[in-house]
Amino acid sequence: MADPSGLSHFDEAGHAHMVDVSDKAVTSRIATARGVVEMTAATLDIVRKGQAKKGDVLAVARLAGIMAAKKTADLIPLCHPIPITKVALDLSLDDVRHAVIIEATVKTSGQTGVEMEALTAVSVACLTVYDMLKAVEKSMRITDIALILKDGGKSGRYEAKP
Repeated sequence: MADPSGLSHFDEAGHAHMVDVSDKAVTSRIATARGVVEMTAATLDIVRKGQAKKGDVLAVARLAGIMAAKKTADLIPLCHPIPITKVALDLSLDDVRHAVIIEATVKTSGQTGVEMEALTAVSVACLTVYDMLKAVEKSMRITDIALILKDGGKSGRYEAKP
């Protein structure tokens, strides 16, 4: 039974529960999330030159994000374990903001969306960038983690306003 408030993860009594998606159609679904790790110009230069003591910051963060997307159902209590068909992370350097910009795109053909997988991938990739560089700068800021695109399923397409 659904909560009359429209929040699908609560029943009529207000108890949290996993949503039953068994009657939903299998459709192609995609979600993209973005996050930013702001740092000093000097720290960004370390990333650009590949001089971080722990190794290739962008490569390790990309792998961490992929791994995180695959583990989302283990981390977020009410997420369904779903068959992910693609996870891609794009990491770019922004010289104006002195930042690493991370975008994660996740795809599936299933009965529920992949928004949480994309957001988890970005969050863990951002945390990994921080971990790789914290020895040189503890004041880095992780900001702007947000869903920027979602498509597929009953609710259709969502695109964040720029």
